[in-house]
Amino acid sequence: MASDMNDYFNKKKSEDSSFGKKSTGENSGGSGGGGGPQMPKIDFNFGGSKAGLVYFLIAMVIILILAKPLTIIEEGERGILSTNGKYSDQALLPGLHFIIPVIQKVYIVDTKVRIINYASSVEAGGGSVASGINAKPAITVLDKRGLPVSIELTVQYRLNAQYAAQTISNWGFSWEDKIINPVVRDIVRNVVGKYDAEVLPQMRDNIAADIEVGIRKSVASLENAPADLQSVQLREILLPPKVKEQIENVQIAKQQVQKAEQDVQRAEQEALRRAAESRGIAEKARIEAQGLADAVTIEADAKSKANHLISKSLTSDLLKLEQIHVQGKFNDALKENKDAKIFLTPGGSTPNIWVDMKDAKQRTSTTTAE
Repeated sequence: MASDMNDYFNKKKSEDSSFGKKSTGENSGGSGGGGGPQMPKIDFNFGGSKAGLVYFLIAMVIILILAKPLTIIEEGERGILSTNGKYSDQALLPGLHFIIPVIQKVYIVDTKVRIINYASSVEAGGGSVASGINAKPAITVLDKRGLPVSIELTVQYRLNAQYAAQTISNWGFSWEDKIINPVVRDIVRNVVGKYDAEVLPQMRDNIAADIEVGIRKSVASLENAPADLQSVQLREILLPPKVKEQIENVQIAKQQVQKAEQDVQRAEQEALRRAAESRGIAEKARIEAQGLADAVTIEADAKSKANHLISKSLTSDLLKLEQIHVQGKFNDALKENKDAKIFLTPGGSTPNIWVDMKDAKQRTSTTTAE
């Protein structure tokens, strides 16, 4: 039975071999007769073991391109590594990092300074989240009396890089809308709500300081300090039209009062100037009168002293001598004018009075006196 089976398989093998040679002969005969081009022979084995290596390298390149196991984190960014949906406790620093495709994934978060502009509807269209500038409508609050007031301000902040992974794990990637925006709005409402709308412009500096301090305390009190607040700038306080009109009227009234006060001050200064000028003129007249009086007094004192000195210098012998001299002059005059009259003072003391009778005026006056 075994020999029969061997014979059968040998026979079958020889038939297949003869069929293959026949087919090859026909193909070669046909091609030789036709003279057409022959198909090139391609060796797909690539030399045996080398083919497997080439296939492996090609497959690895395709896997690297599709799976992307390498990720690059730039400066000003942090990478949040997620392994099977669980975030790592530490963020990846800037540089090149290798991850396991499919199992691990890296989410890039921005740690540079970001800005939220709370502005009016006209300005709210500017800025974008990608550029780090987020525009939101102005914050509308109620003052102490319930009047609506709009506050425009700019908040600068950044994600705390040290706790970036914990922040994303706790608050998610929309942490800004969950932390910064609600805190800013709450603090602004609490601070502005303590004042009347009319006094807000005058209290602008105090309000800005209170808002910044309140926001810093609220953000710093959160677990792991998720954000680092850079600055808070109060840009504008938009009041209701009626309140603005009232404030303008008050300002105009104050300006008018100040102008009236200035006019009064100028009038007072002018009156003081005129009074000082009058006092100066009066003082000048007094000084001049005093000067004249002092001159007369000095002159009188001088004459008094001179007369006193003269009276002391006059003696009886000197007076007699002077009388003799005068009498001698009279005698000489009588020689020339015999009509002259001499009147002697009582006691015979000098001076004597000489009257020229030839002179009509002296003669008339003498006659009248007699």
